Amino acid sequence: MASSTQKPSSSSTSVRKYQFEVFLSFRGEDTRNNFTDHLFVNLHGMRIKTFRDDQLEGAEEIKSELLKSIEESRISIVVFSKNYAHSKWCLDELAKIMECREEMEQIVFPVFYHVDPCDVRKQTGSFGEAFSIHERNVDAKKVQRWRDSLTEASNLSGFHVNDGYESKHIKEIVNLIFKRSMNSKLLHINEDIVGMDFRLKELKSLLSSDLNDIRVVGIYGIGGIGKTTIAKIVYNEIQYQFTGASFLQDVRETFNKGCQLQLQQQLLHDIVGNDEKFSNINKGINIIKDRLGSKKVLIVIDDVDRLQQLESVAGSPKWFGPGSTIIITTRDQHLLVEYGVTISHKATELHYEEALQLFSQHAFKQNVPKEDYVDLSNCMVQYAQGLPLALKVLGSSLQGMTIDEWKSASDKSKKNPMKEINDVLRISFDGLDPSQKEVFLDIACFFKGECKDFVSRILDGCNLFATCNIRVLRDRCLVTILDNVIQMHDLIQEMGWAIVREECPGDPCKWSRLWDVDDIYDAFSKQEEMQNIQTISLDLSRSREIQFNTKVFPKMKKLRLLKIYCNDHDGLPREEYKVLLPKDFEFPHDLRYLHWQRCTLTSLPWNFYGKHLLEINLKSSNIKQLWKGNKV
Repeated sequence: MASSTQKPSSSSTSVRKYQFEVFLSFRGEDTRNNFTDHLFVNLHGMRIKTFRDDQLEGAEEIKSELLKSIEESRISIVVFSKNYAHSKWCLDELAKIMECREEMEQIVFPVFYHVDPCDVRKQTGSFGEAFSIHERNVDAKKVQRWRDSLTEASNLSGFHVNDGYESKHIKEIVNLIFKRSMNSKLLHINEDIVGMDFRLKELKSLLSSDLNDIRVVGIYGIGGIGKTTIAKIVYNEIQYQFTGASFLQDVRETFNKGCQLQLQQQLLHDIVGNDEKFSNINKGINIIKDRLGSKKVLIVIDDVDRLQQLESVAGSPKWFGPGSTIIITTRDQHLLVEYGVTISHKATELHYEEALQLFSQHAFKQNVPKEDYVDLSNCMVQYAQGLPLALKVLGSSLQGMTIDEWKSASDKSKKNPMKEINDVLRISFDGLDPSQKEVFLDIACFFKGECKDFVSRILDGCNLFATCNIRVLRDRCLVTILDNVIQMHDLIQEMGWAIVREECPGDPCKWSRLWDVDDIYDAFSKQEEMQNIQTISLDLSRSREIQFNTKVFPKMKKLRLLKIYCNDHDGLPREEYKVLLPKDFEFPHDLRYLHWQRCTLTSLPWNFYGKHLLEINLKSSNIKQLWKGNKV
């Protein structure tokens, strides 16, 4: 390419409506039937809408329709050939093109077809011969305008076509034009992108291949982690490598609305410009296979949660031509396995410094917290645990607030997770079956941080099929398992708590699970029956004196899991942990798991019924014997 640079485009260029991507300026007698024709065909083959004037030059004045076509083109390619300057028509075209470059920021690429750029620049050689004629027959001002246009155009970055196969030169030109034209079709991405460099480098390494293999790559992770953003950035960066590209966004939502045909039609429109209407999924599948079967395409299928959704637009990678790439984003890792994806990338939380920067951008419109808000900002960033959605929502909601308002908002969020965050996270929960939901809530309210084998054994004893259900929760990124310990993102746990609270807002007596000290105290203080309670997890080191009364406890017919424990690190003496028990205290009969640290009883009640117990743990208690007599 010739050296020099194009004039940088401004934001105004991106909003201008263009009729054509490319305008071709050329001397017909030199290149109409060879180089320019082949260039036009290749541009058309890449779906780059190109204007070529098929009328023979001859008229004295260039037509107004042609001038309008130049104005309505994003890019102009000027093919300078031996006799180009002999045509007044061509020189008028060029002058108009350079005017549009100056006033409308049109992109211009010169092609020096078997001519020396120096001859074009200085009007020597065949160009000089042409101007010696023009100077005798044309107005001097017009001639000077032509000269200025030639000089300016020849200084632009362009292409030299002298030696070698013309097809190779044409391919180089078309690839560059395609990449430039794709810039006008880039997906919108917010400017507050943080911490993407490393993650994108890792993902693009999975995509890089010189082979003609069809690549299918899955991006999975919890809601709000940035899967769609990652996919958009990759799509924008690599789409020029393909003959066609399509980004199918919000597939799950589109399917739920019954708009499956719309996805198929968008795919065909994006890649081949096909606006054919069809009435059923099967016909759409046949058209996709027929139209795209030989094309190298890039397809992103975003936010998928069922195999059926993939099967309607990309039932098999074999539907597409060699070298194609399919990118799938989902919350469900197992769905990728079902589809046969062998290359997967997990979208991970931001590192702390990245999270603080993203939060600060939304809270303070700068990359670091304001001096008086550093400690509060650190608290909010720790709360969000690197989840980009939470960082953005929290930061935006706190913008402009006073320190006291920040503290109040922070306390509120711990009891009432923000709806905008919760709604996104809850989508994964809503897709679970009933037993999976029960296991999720048990982990959120009782088992977080426990050994997977232990949790599976207890929940299997509750007929909750824990082994397979925990696998589902892991695949859907609702839990993680590290060193055989079940962990859960704090915001996902809070989402689980919110689901339980919604069972009867403000009345913990009617909830299915209790875990918060204040809620447990309130529930037992009301002396009401708590027939829906399935699990209780009470941290004595954080509790006030609490009375387990005779009337309430035995009537918890559904209570399966009871854990009363204390964190010894606080150093409080045993007498500070107060659970007051009546002499006739009774345990519910359906208990599967009993963990009562520092229990004040000397033996379990005489009527204790332990037939369903899977495990009993009475660490550091006053128990002298479990019970009197024989028990099952």
